[in-house]
Amino acid sequence: MTSSPLSHRLSVAPMLDWTDKHCRYFHRLLSRHALLYTEMVTTGALLHGDVPRHLRFNAEEHAVALQLGGSDTADLAACAKLGQDWGYDEINLNCGCPSERVQRGAFGACLMNEASLVGDCVRAMLDVVDIPVTVKHRIGIDKIESYDFVRDFVGTLSDAGCRVFIVHARNAWLKGLSPKENREVPPLRYDLVHQLKRDFPQLTICLNGGVTTSAQVAEQLALVDGVMLGREAYHNPWWLSEWDAAFYGEQPTDRTRELVEEQMVAYMEREAAEHGTSWYSIARHMLGLRHGLPGARKWRQIWSDHRLKTLPAREVWALAKP
Repeated sequence: MTSSPLSHRLSVAPMLDWTDKHCRYFHRLLSRHALLYTEMVTTGALLHGDVPRHLRFNAEEHAVALQLGGSDTADLAACAKLGQDWGYDEINLNCGCPSERVQRGAFGACLMNEASLVGDCVRAMLDVVDIPVTVKHRIGIDKIESYDFVRDFVGTLSDAGCRVFIVHARNAWLKGLSPKENREVPPLRYDLVHQLKRDFPQLTICLNGGVTTSAQVAEQLALVDGVMLGREAYHNPWWLSEWDAAFYGEQPTDRTRELVEEQMVAYMEREAAEHGTSWYSIARHMLGLRHGLPGARKWRQIWSDHRLKTLPAREVWALAKP
């Protein structure tokens, strides 16, 4: 089913409003091997909403994981089965999002207070799928800074059958900080993630949070099994083009930014023909492609100019060419 082996060595984080299928298609053009994650999809959205809208993706995106938000065992099992049926390579449970909206739905980071419930959720999903069920979580919540808290959480979920943990190396503060502040204010504590790997050598432990360079990735890969990259990968996507050679042993390619942009224009045309998708909603994800290059500002302005939305993508591309 997958076009590349499922590896957690490098991955691009699930990011709400950002890592949709168009973003993932773009990222796959840059790295053949990085594991890609969907935005978080709630169980309610799948069970009571438009399933194709939430789950449709491009075959080229493999390997791709579906991140679910929820806390009801039966609902999560049903949605995990849906994810497998639609062809996803992994189901990931969100136990790290700190937003109050997510808390009201009784999922996200607040679930770290209910390890036994999360364990039941993991078991329920594993009972109905043949693909991996993984968990993304924080190192603690609010003022709980004891290593024992995250160790016991991982231990409980490991007993339930989870084998892959993606650990955002910050606490989640459930009150008083916005989601953006929760990604920046609580201090990074990589040592706790490293300790998890030492205490659970049989598990796959991946680190997330604050990593922005290939040198930092290499440093962490000496201590953990994988690194998940978020905002830096989104805003500076050309970085992904280095990953296959640097971290998967592949020969460097002759891929260029111009070739990737041309491939994205062809994708825009395909999406417009098959689904009526505007190029505008796709182009927003590639605005960092020329990050740091001369002429990047003008190029960005053209690809983000809503006044050009009625033009075919290929005509916009011609206007944007340096």
